[in-house]
Amino acid sequence: MAAQSDDAHASTFSAPELEFLAEDELIEIVPNMRMDPLNLICGDFGPFRPQIATQVPVWLAVALKKRGKCTIRPPEWMSVEKLTEVLEAERDTEKFQPLPFHYVEISRLLFDHAVGDIPDVYLVRSLIEDIKDVRFHKIGTGLEIISKERTYALRLKNLSAMEANIVRPFVTRSLQTFYKLGSPDMIQDRDDSSSRQPQTTNRGPRRQLKDR
Repeated sequence: MAAQSDDAHASTFSAPELEFLAEDELIEIVPNMRMDPLNLICGDFGPFRPQIATQVPVWLAVALKKRGKCTIRPPEWMSVEKLTEVLEAERDTEKFQPLPFHYVEISRLLFDHAVGDIPDVYLVRSLIEDIKDVRFHKIGTGLEIISKERTYALRLKNLSAMEANIVRPFVTRSLQTFYKLGSPDMIQDRDDSSSRQPQTTNRGPRRQLKDR
């Protein structure tokens, strides 16, 4: 049991790890200072000029925002109009709507560090939470189907990093179990065990005893 638990934890990421991966995504900022280009391992960014928008990794945008060196422009998918469309589509169909792979982590980072740069921030936060709830309900329904039916492959399109991280251990264990139960060796073992069961010998009709 301990080994199985360790394998399950090894196949998932923690929330801080997912957030760390999301910080490499690009986002647009509007600097309020002048600075030469930054030559980093992950790429070259800049030059930075006041009021001229440029794209940088999320981690750099957050660092500059903390120092008061820029404002962050929320991505287009974080607008009220776009999120409303996604929420309605999520409710109307069983399919997952396309969203950025790290939409949960990016929105959390912006809520934590650039809340003043997000128009209608409370409505945006509410819409994202509603979208997460609807998508989690779909995931739960899908996992129930998997647990009841024998499945050898599964395709889940448009899952986000956090959603895939949640379902990965369960789906992996389930598919491994279904594959094992359907393997020729397992079928042969069941056939052998049934053939080894003792059979009752037919000795013919029993003779009735006479009353004395």
